[in-house]
Amino acid sequence: MKRWQLPVGFYLTLVFLSGVLVGAFGLRLYMVRSVSASVIYRPPTAEEYRRQMLNDMQKKVNLTPDQVNKINAVLDNTRVCFRRIHSKIQPELDALKKQQSGDIRALLNPQQQIKYDQWRAERDRAGH
Repeated sequence: MKRWQLPVGFYLTLVFLSGVLVGAFGLRLYMVRSVSASVIYRPPTAEEYRRQMLNDMQKKVNLTPDQVNKINAVLDNTRVCFRRIHSKIQPELDALKKQQSGDIRALLNPQQQIKYDQWRAERDRAGH
């Protein structure tokens, strides 16, 4: 009976180690895909979006070169108008953000206010 104990123990150890190896490999594969997917994505810039939109329109609508030039002029004009409108309302948006921040700070205790101010500063540096 002892003769069978050694091979059985060896095979059980082999099965256990192969399970550990497959589990570690699966975790690594999951982490690489999920983490890299969240790190790599960034929203397109305005110019990238514009270029993609024009390329898509050219393919699907069969635009002529003259139409592309005219559409570019429309997009340029729209950009100017948008910036003008945005600059008019920016002071109101800034005041609203300041009011929101003040309202939130009023709900916090002094230690939380310090942490909140640090958190806000980090977000502002990151462009949020």
